[in-house]
Amino acid sequence: MGLRLRTVPALSACPGLVHGFEQRETHGETETRKERRDRVRAALRDAGQVHFLQQVHGATVLQAPWVGTPEGDAALAGQAGLLLGIETADCLPVLIVDPERQIAAAVHAGWRGTGASVVSKTVEALTAAGSRPEDLRVALGPAIGPCCYEVGDELRSSFGPAADPFFKPGPRGRPHLDVRALNVHQLRECGVPSDRIHSVDECTSCRPDLYFSYRRDGPATGRMISFIGWSLPLP
Repeated sequence: MGLRLRTVPALSACPGLVHGFEQRETHGETETRKERRDRVRAALRDAGQVHFLQQVHGATVLQAPWVGTPEGDAALAGQAGLLLGIETADCLPVLIVDPERQIAAAVHAGWRGTGASVVSKTVEALTAAGSRPEDLRVALGPAIGPCCYEVGDELRSSFGPAADPFFKPGPRGRPHLDVRALNVHQLRECGVPSDRIHSVDECTSCRPDLYFSYRRDGPATGRMISFIGWSLPLP
């Protein structure tokens, strides 16, 4: 495949499914968005076509295939050869699969998307497509952890009191948000069993050797691509 990836055994065990959370390459800082997407598309061309979104930190869920790059932060695909790509550099990538019905989903969950319950809305879209929450398998990829994700009090108040358990006091007296734990909570609230939720527990800000980080390096940093979908059959 030619990509440096982290994978999750529970998803790798699904016959015909391809997935991965990309780790940084040495050339990544200088790649344009088009170059990055073209590189991943070329690496996955035998499995199918990767569809990307214009991510806007919202909660819109789309259905592949589409033409161009529509705005949205989550997508579903239920046909072999339709792969979904998500780009992140601190935000949480979430990959979801229903192996019973061969439907896959990819979610971009930053703090705004998490506040808008984008992962919950994706599970709702999967349910509308025929899935049952208890049949889903979920993988949460590398993202900025509560160790590094210092936020302002105004952000904390925007989530409301129900999210208080996911904010911890930081060393400088400002709250730190645990985006991963909040998304796990939302998945459980949707009926996804805890033993079907898997996580790559690595902080992107703590690991410059493996991951890009917007918070650590600023807007000029690169992006990692996470992907999921059902592969085309071998010729």
